[in-house]
Amino acid sequence: MESELGQLFLSHSTKKLEQMTGHIEACLSKLDYASIWSRNGSHENTVGNLVLHLEGNVRQWIIHGIGGVPDVRQRDLEFSIAGGSTAAELASRIRETVNGAMAIIGGLSAERLVDRITAQNSTVSALVAIYQVVGHFQQHTGQIMFATKQLTGDGLGFYQPPAQPANPA
Repeated sequence: MESELGQLFLSHSTKKLEQMTGHIEACLSKLDYASIWSRNGSHENTVGNLVLHLEGNVRQWIIHGIGGVPDVRQRDLEFSIAGGSTAAELASRIRETVNGAMAIIGGLSAERLVDRITAQNSTVSALVAIYQVVGHFQQHTGQIMFATKQLTGDGLGFYQPPAQPANPA
């Protein structure tokens, strides 16, 4: 039973990362360079900064923390960069990073979910690290989606309401 629950958690985690990455890629495809890097004030993050931030977070917690790859994250830089990458480059970077993380998560056994990992000066179980990353990824994907709607003045069409049954008269 525990193994089945663990595998369900791992599978669902990779599905959510895949889904949210698709949403980010779709948003980036709707934005021009200026929109990706625009902000209305220093207190705001650009879409580009959010993508870089997600990439850094996934690399640090999953690829480094669980996968054992050296930690190369420069968190402050994720928010201070004011351009340089195009939509296609950002989409490629986030896709490559998420694919690497999904391979690590997909390769875990349910038993490894209790292993202790260290990332961002915290020591937690692998399960907690994955949960943190997926939740964080969804949070910022929602911000990217909201910003894209504001910047384009258009909906995204990700979620369609269920069809209403025909009214039999």
